[in-house]
Amino acid sequence: MTKKQRAAAIVAALERIYPEAECALKYDGEPWKLLVMGILSAQCTDKRVNIVCEEMFKEISTLEKMAQAEVSVIENYVKPCGLYKTKAKNISACAKILIEKYNGVLPDDMESLLELPGVGRKIANLLLGDIFGKPSIVTDTHCIRLAGRMGLCEKGEKNPVKVEKALLKIIEPEKQVDFCHRMVFFGREYCPARSPKCDECPLSNICKKRVAPAGNDRA
Repeated sequence: MTKKQRAAAIVAALERIYPEAECALKYDGEPWKLLVMGILSAQCTDKRVNIVCEEMFKEISTLEKMAQAEVSVIENYVKPCGLYKTKAKNISACAKILIEKYNGVLPDDMESLLELPGVGRKIANLLLGDIFGKPSIVTDTHCIRLAGRMGLCEKGEKNPVKVEKALLKIIEPEKQVDFCHRMVFFGREYCPARSPKCDECPLSNICKKRVAPAGNDRA
């Protein structure tokens, strides 16, 4: 089985297991909120980010209010997410840039997104995929871990950009965004970092961790 064949089988299986694919971050369809939550998600769980932002967005409910808020006020809200001083500073700067440079509209290209403080390829891909519907691979911890275990990239590869490039080659463009969301759900339910539930895994007949490849394993 080639990597592309395995990828297609995994995509199809994940679609059956999780028919509804959605972002784990609850941003209510507002692009600037997903940007903020993406920044907060660094080294923090989506669950905690959702809890923190639910409270913060009650008071700082618009992009304009976020741009006007004192950094110290933002810090008080986001402290539970860790690295809060840097994150608060970046959130404030991003809000100001969106207002001043982009008239409050999130840019829809990788180059512009990467210029925003605190935004790397993972967040940029999340925004491009969820907000603008563009093909993109979000290489979060779940995606990196599962891709290696399942045989979709080189075993032990931890470099997010290398994993992203490997998956872009073998996942059909129209499937990429939802594939990444489903990988998050699957990683939590069946394939955590420690003690993966291989014996009850619904992908055990596909996953390279459990099944020796039949033939070539090229892309």
